[in-house]
Amino acid sequence: MSRTMNAAVVRGRGGPEVISIDRVPMPEPRAGEALVRVRACALNRMDVWARTGPPQPIFPWKEPVYPLITGTGIAGELETVPAGMGWFRPGDRVVVFSPLSCGRCEYCLRGEQTMCPEYHIFGEHTQGGFAEYVAVPSANLEPIPAAVDFAVAAATTSYPTAWRCVVTQGEVRPGDDVLVLAAGGGVGVAAIDIALHAGARVFACASTEDKRRRAVAMGAAAASNHTAPFSGWILEQTEGRGVDIVVDSLGATWPESIRSLARAGRLVVCGATLDNKPVFDIRELYQRHRSIRGAPMGNRNEFRRVLKLIAEGRLHPTVDSVFPLDRIRDAHRRAESRDSFGKIVVTV
Repeated sequence: MSRTMNAAVVRGRGGPEVISIDRVPMPEPRAGEALVRVRACALNRMDVWARTGPPQPIFPWKEPVYPLITGTGIAGELETVPAGMGWFRPGDRVVVFSPLSCGRCEYCLRGEQTMCPEYHIFGEHTQGGFAEYVAVPSANLEPIPAAVDFAVAAATTSYPTAWRCVVTQGEVRPGDDVLVLAAGGGVGVAAIDIALHAGARVFACASTEDKRRRAVAMGAAAASNHTAPFSGWILEQTEGRGVDIVVDSLGATWPESIRSLARAGRLVVCGATLDNKPVFDIRELYQRHRSIRGAPMGNRNEFRRVLKLIAEGRLHPTVDSVFPLDRIRDAHRRAESRDSFGKIVVTV
């Protein structure tokens, strides 16, 4: 008789009420997979969109097949370990590197897993972590540093994307000015943290006064509202120069983001939560030597880098709130309220 477990199952399109806690079969690890006892899983915008549909088409969005279990930001303990995985033992604490790739193409061999033509995401394109157990490719596991608890480990999963935005694509240098939009989201909060760590001066934009206040409390020099024109505000803050980097996950804000850049500034894009077809004057781009760079997620080395810095106390993930699995509907309501600052985490 197959064993069963509790899982948060999304039954179809609708509000949080379409999620139910059900008994479902435990996953059976295949060759090369480890069975992980989930202890915490972070909620992402894609988890909400899995039941509501995205606000606009997302590349390469596919209609989900219901019922489904979502959850990408997974931290837990190893239950079983595949043969030949000598560096892990049952009971070890692990966090999941969610990008899945072929491991053979030119991009994977360069260490750029998210450039792989077969790239997909564990917990978004597979059954995910809002369950008691998951079967995960052993190659996608990283040890959780001793100083980091499960909730914080789950919250770190926004950090590789933010690192990619600020450091790899943004090429931040000490003394740079960085503008972070959607500053209350998981990637936004992580981008503020990383930019400050790099020695930059940070400006933040967020949709509520509370989020703007909290961004300044983190160390941002000033904060404004991204739902209103903000390029004039940025030029005032920087004495007419503009910022070196804008981290933009919204899309609709591109015209204002480009106008906020200094000459040779970089607009780094990691999302399109408000619009995926912004309209802007390309002369504002090339006449001032500005560039636009994409950063969907970080690679494995960036993931390891941020885990190390978090363990050393040099980066500080923000956990907005923690809900038990049987209150996952409340976690979704918290996410949809837009009141959260940092990561919402569900414990299992």
